[in-house]
Amino acid sequence: MFGQQEDQILVEASPLPIQEIPEDRALTETKLPATVTPDLKIPKAEIRTSLKALTTEGAFATVFYSIIGGALLSNFLLDLGASTVEIGLLASIPQLTNLLQPLGAFLGDRIKSRHWYSFLIFGSSRLPWLLIVPGIWLVSTSRIQPRQLVLLTLAIICLSNFMEALGRASFLSWMAVLVPERLRGRYFGLRNSVVTLTNLIGVPLLGLTVSKWPGGSLQGFGAVLVLGVVFATLSLVFQFWITDVNPQLVHAADSDTDHSSPWRKIFSFLKDGNFLRFLFYSALWSFAVNISAPFFNLYLLGDLNLDVSVVTLYNSLGAGANLLMLMFWGKLADRIGNRPLMISVGILVALTPLLWLEAGTAPIFLWAWFPLLHILGGATWAAIDLCSGNLMMGVTPLRNQSIYFAIAAAVPGITGAMGIAAGGYVATVTDFGGLPTAFALSAVLRLLALLPLVFVHERRSVRVRQLMKVLIPTLKRQAGAIQAGRTSLKPLPLIESEKEGSPASSSAQS
Repeated sequence: MFGQQEDQILVEASPLPIQEIPEDRALTETKLPATVTPDLKIPKAEIRTSLKALTTEGAFATVFYSIIGGALLSNFLLDLGASTVEIGLLASIPQLTNLLQPLGAFLGDRIKSRHWYSFLIFGSSRLPWLLIVPGIWLVSTSRIQPRQLVLLTLAIICLSNFMEALGRASFLSWMAVLVPERLRGRYFGLRNSVVTLTNLIGVPLLGLTVSKWPGGSLQGFGAVLVLGVVFATLSLVFQFWITDVNPQLVHAADSDTDHSSPWRKIFSFLKDGNFLRFLFYSALWSFAVNISAPFFNLYLLGDLNLDVSVVTLYNSLGAGANLLMLMFWGKLADRIGNRPLMISVGILVALTPLLWLEAGTAPIFLWAWFPLLHILGGATWAAIDLCSGNLMMGVTPLRNQSIYFAIAAAVPGITGAMGIAAGGYVATVTDFGGLPTAFALSAVLRLLALLPLVFVHERRSVRVRQLMKVLIPTLKRQAGAIQAGRTSLKPLPLIESEKEGSPASSSAQS
């Protein structure tokens, strides 16, 4: 079914009211600098096969990542007696290891195969998780203390994220070459929908397995962890069906190959004003979000003492809302741009933490309020996650793109870790009010973080005030179409795009 949907995305693209482009050209051409060798053009058939494999790879990998991140791992560490600071460290480690992404981008551009580099990096990052399984057995037989297993888990998290940080920018650059620019919103909407559907089905089952495992939740986590590593290995197998890309062909311009030093390439982003504005937004947004984001599950599991199966059920409701909205946001982003969506939906995301200030264990909260909060979060974050990645691809030049991607991850990684530390400090100081104060502070800072995004320029992006004039009527028409049984997204009224003469990013010049 998903393969047919991908074919429809590639062959039967819906009308694009802002700027028409021949469909075959959109599918078969990758916009490269004029000095780059034309050998990189990928045939349409290979693009289709690659996108199908990329979607399947994401579905298998998400089972693994849902186990080693989120409520399941937090519950595992809490069962071992981990403190609030250690739970915060669990979330900050991936942020800090993003500092290594520029190094990974530099190494990835030195090799001749995106595929084999990703295979080596991600294979090395996933297998060490199997060490936790004998650790659980040693704790169960009282041969080691639970505290030692907590330290082992944190060490594995450090090693795993260290390795993955070396491969993320290269993998993202690989996808940026394979996915046609004009179809990114729809394709990544579909891929994220498959990933979200996997989470929607898998996470509650995994949480129930851990909760009801005959030997206890620790052994249950060990069992699902083994299953997750198996799925992670299968995801690497599907990468063999993804067309390989030689990054050196992308950067094969004489000026870069023969004269530019590696350090000049790494710091070339400092001359790109539009990218710097996007980077400033990303840094502030990451700080504001991470003040509260890592602590929502902790609040449910620790402060309210809810069962892990209930928390994973809430997360699945959010995943379901995410799934239902992804394709809508993806098609809308292709028509009106990513930036206006990020601003308008970002306001809702910013205000969401305030809704957690009124919470408790009464039935109205357990069966109505918390499910609604997760549904709202899933629907709105679907737009933010999808559009953030697409906007980052849009504001970066193709040449040295992996370096730009790495910087765009490293800087928010630093500020995100700072946000986690600040949120953890506020949460542990009772004079500040604990976690509710962290939630309120996060909401205020999220609103402020949206201001730099207003000054980021995106090709084919409409102005926010123009968007709001047509978005609400369009949503009403779409809701009526869904009620009438018509699920296709109708084109938005023609909106004048930002003029060509406006300040553009270096990606437009490429």
